[in-house]
Amino acid sequence: MSVSPAKFVEDVRAEARKVTWPTRRATLMTTGAVLAMAGLASVFFFLVDEVIGLAVRKLFGLGG
Repeated sequence: MSVSPAKFVEDVRAEARKVTWPTRRATLMTTGAVLAMAGLASVFFFLVDEVIGLAVRKLFGLGG
């Protein structure tokens, strides 16, 4: 089975024309949502880590 490079490039271009690209606004909104969720997740896991650390220190009598 042999496929020429020209046919391959033609097929790639045909598929690329079918792609629906997001608008600038949609890209910015999605980026903002991802950053907000990453920020919320980091705060959540920081607080959970602090609570678990406090519980372990109290349980084992470590630290001040």
